[in-house]
Amino acid sequence: MVGNTSLSFGQAIELVQEGKLVQRAGWNGKEMFVFMRPHDVLMADFVIDKVKSLPQSVKDYYKRQCEKIGYTPDKVEIKFTPYLCMKAADGSIVNGWLASQTDMLAKDWVEVQVVTE
Repeated sequence: MVGNTSLSFGQAIELVQEGKLVQRAGWNGKEMFVFMRPHDVLMADFVIDKVKSLPQSVKDYYKRQCEKIGYTPDKVEIKFTPYLCMKAADGSIVNGWLASQTDMLAKDWVEVQVVTE
């Protein structure tokens, strides 16, 4: 599952920005890796009605904003910026993963090669 070895954090981030997966060679966790959730633009009606990962209060805010400006939610775009995520050892996804100083200074980053059969 592991490819290139001995990458700096900067090199690892460049790979992540290309859509690749990276991890530290020294991580003990089972198949942990970091990836980037790319930017996205969703219509407000989709966010309000379908997105499960936002609290109802955020959805209510956007609904009120649409009403305030006189647009229906199907005409208003909501932009989501990119962010880093980690696939944790327990299989969960950690949104908004932040590298520690140790991670940023490490030279043991590797690209994760996913083998598909």
